[in-house]
Amino acid sequence: MKTQSKPLLQPPSGRIAVITDSCADIPPELVRRQGIYILPLQIRTAAGAFRDGVDIHPADIYRIQKSELPKTSLPLGSDLEALLGRVIADGYKEAVAVMMSSGLSGTYNLVRQAAEPAAEKGLELKVFDTLTSSIGTGAIALQLSEYIAMGMGFAEICAQAEKLIKGTTVFFSVDTLEFLRKGGRIGRITAVAGTVLQIKPILAFAPDGQLTSVAKVRGRKLVQQELIRMVANLYEPGRPFNLMVADGGAPEEGAELEKKLAAAFPGFNHYFYANIGATLSIYTGSGVLGSAIQYLD
Repeated sequence: MKTQSKPLLQPPSGRIAVITDSCADIPPELVRRQGIYILPLQIRTAAGAFRDGVDIHPADIYRIQKSELPKTSLPLGSDLEALLGRVIADGYKEAVAVMMSSGLSGTYNLVRQAAEPAAEKGLELKVFDTLTSSIGTGAIALQLSEYIAMGMGFAEICAQAEKLIKGTTVFFSVDTLEFLRKGGRIGRITAVAGTVLQIKPILAFAPDGQLTSVAKVRGRKLVQQELIRMVANLYEPGRPFNLMVADGGAPEEGAELEKKLAAAFPGFNHYFYANIGATLSIYTGSGVLGSAIQYLD
């Protein structure tokens, strides 16, 4: 989180744990500060299997994509078991898990199946399908951690999770649809005639959590303008909100977008900036920019 905003309140340990997956793309310093538990997805390449954000990172993916298409798979059951074991060992009796869209991954269902075994060990685990990913899922987890710090109880935290899911909208642009198509995550995206005309699609998440195309621009220079316009279409003055920006292999453009979005909508509560992680980079390639808004009421 680089742009100035209200500092996040830190939740006390042992009250309610927040769990999410590595595709939430929460900056490591905020993971540590807010005490959020991260379940890593698996990435498979010719060199072996790796855990997202642990022993493989976006720069590795961009390099590997030049010679092969890495594959993703669900988190290891042993990693999930170990994570829940840490949550229990850290003194938590209640936990909320906000997972990436079931329209992209089976991670939500994997974690949901762990709720009953967790209850047998004394941990009440409520699992949510965020129907989004990256900065969308990450901002939900971070905002919930602040609500916990404010003293909300478990039932209220679960109700707020549902509100945040409904109030969070993410837009992003990819340089090419090649990797989404090859990776089988093309979702509801309509064909874009592209390379010669330099058409850049603006994508979002459909209500069922699959990807869909919502706009397109000609040339990369117009991408930031369109991402801001998409947020503007949802902006309602007077409502409390958070802003989010992400980049994947485009840090300079991401920094530009961060400043422009903050200037366009200065009344935000929190402003989160993320780098697209390794798993999502497999499907997007480099050159990704994203903008998002999250309503808190």
